[in-house]
Amino acid sequence: MDNLLAVCDAIHPLSESLRTALRQLAQREELTKQQHLLQAGQVANRIYFLETGVVRGYYLKDGKEMTSWFTKEGDFVISILSFFSGQPSHEYIQALTPCVVWTLGHSHLQELYSRFPEFNFIGRTLTEKYYVLSEQRALHLRMYSAAERYDQLQQDFPDIFQRVPLKLIASHLRLTPETLSRLRARRT
Repeated sequence: MDNLLAVCDAIHPLSESLRTALRQLAQREELTKQQHLLQAGQVANRIYFLETGVVRGYYLKDGKEMTSWFTKEGDFVISILSFFSGQPSHEYIQALTPCVVWTLGHSHLQELYSRFPEFNFIGRTLTEKYYVLSEQRALHLRMYSAAERYDQLQQDFPDIFQRVPLKLIASHLRLTPETLSRLRARRT
């Protein structure tokens, strides 16, 4: 919980009453490796703060898993479109390692927004951050070469190769595992 409070506090100082409310409303969960937080077709009704572990988002294309993104401790995990629109998700969200998360349901998030103006600011700032990250991912896929995407991933997530299977990294970079292996060999 301290990490969640610290991330929020870094965006906007938290009042003691907001800290208390977050402690009361957020629920701690432990996830097992490979456990899904969300399945395609489900409506996302929770937002997660990742205290420990690694999570990915993926979708199916012609029956094949295509990894969209990875995130690690200190970040929030959410299917933004599904959570805020109430529409079924198009993606799966899966723990790649054992994880500890803090969760807030949609109704609790709305309650915090209505009771605490500073939490509105925190929510808006985080939404902007994750929108920018989403746009960057889309641009990288369209405009960067495979080598540039690889370099960017290493810069953003330096220990990814120690924590995530190569086939998932290859999927994220839109490479075959063999091409990724050759690219890695040239980079070392």
